[in-house]
Amino acid sequence: MKNIKPYPTEEELPPIKTLNEVDFSATYSYADYMRFEFEERLEIIKGHLFKMSPVPSRIHQGISANIFVPIYNILKGKPCRVYSAPFDVRLAKKSVNDKEVFTVVQPDIVVVCDPAKLDNRGCIGAPDIVIEILSPGNNKKELINKYEVYEEAGVKEYWIISPSHKTFFRYILDNNGKFQPTKLLTEGEEVTTKIIPGFKLVLEEVFQD
Repeated sequence: MKNIKPYPTEEELPPIKTLNEVDFSATYSYADYMRFEFEERLEIIKGHLFKMSPVPSRIHQGISANIFVPIYNILKGKPCRVYSAPFDVRLAKKSVNDKEVFTVVQPDIVVVCDPAKLDNRGCIGAPDIVIEILSPGNNKKELINKYEVYEEAGVKEYWIISPSHKTFFRYILDNNGKFQPTKLLTEGEEVTTKIIPGFKLVLEEVFQD
């Protein structure tokens, strides 16, 4: 009787070495994501792949640093931690099994106050704060989908910074698990948050070149 080799498990599947091997019409999980070996960065949102912007511009990186550093400084010695991209955030719905996680994003900056959500691969679960700095490559579909998955996952605050317009916008999760929009802020104004007591972000300093 001929030996029939069983179909390979997901762990036995070969690595995906080039972007050309990716089927953007297919559904992908975090287990698939871990097989990617190419340089291009992708995110998975509800199983769908999205290309990330190329290497961030100098202005984008400068704004990221101007936000990250003051958060990092005030969190020294405290349980909350702040991380900047590349940093994988896996937003699981029913199971934390890699094969059943269908949203993996790399926000520019995240604040995580629950150490149990951190592992060697990043964050599994909703960060307390997610910060996205808009790039020319961001598209409306991506932003809408991210809004939905961040709200569903229970992200407490979702910050969106526009370098071109020099604006800061924030959604805050209410007691019903729904995002509530706040006032659009710009240079000359300051940002505080209940998640980080004593923290103050001066937007004039954020957007300075």
